[in-house]
Amino acid sequence: MADEKEGAAEAPKKSSKKLLIIIVAAVVLLGGGGGAFFMMKSGSKAEAAPKKGTVVAISDPLTINLADAHYLKLQFSLQQTADVSEDVDTSEAINIAIDEYTGKTVAELSTDKGREEVKKDLLAKLVKAYTTDGTQEIMDIYFTQFVTQ
Repeated sequence: MADEKEGAAEAPKKSSKKLLIIIVAAVVLLGGGGGAFFMMKSGSKAEAAPKKGTVVAISDPLTINLADAHYLKLQFSLQQTADVSEDVDTSEAINIAIDEYTGKTVAELSTDKGREEVKKDLLAKLVKAYTTDGTQEIMDIYFTQFVTQ
């Protein structure tokens, strides 16, 4: 009976050591993760959002083939950043838009959510294409005509 009491007394010591180790490890991991989060967040604040420059319109609407013999009539404008002194060449933007929308279904483009999702993808590709030497030239896109049939 005395052995049982000694064994029971030792068990809490081991579990409290394990608990202490787990708590210390969690604090270290959370502290490191929190520090990394704030470091990354402060780094993005240092990078100021670009300021709006001129808007360059695509002069003619595009007719893009969609899936199932449908088409999209699309016209848009590019919002340049203030860092750009001259209007950008829109040829690449037109090509990227055609590639992005070709083969999409009318169902994908008929909802607000679907249009916004495809627009977000298009904008990301345009920003990437129109960033030269670390200078972002395009910051937004505005649809001036969007008709599906």
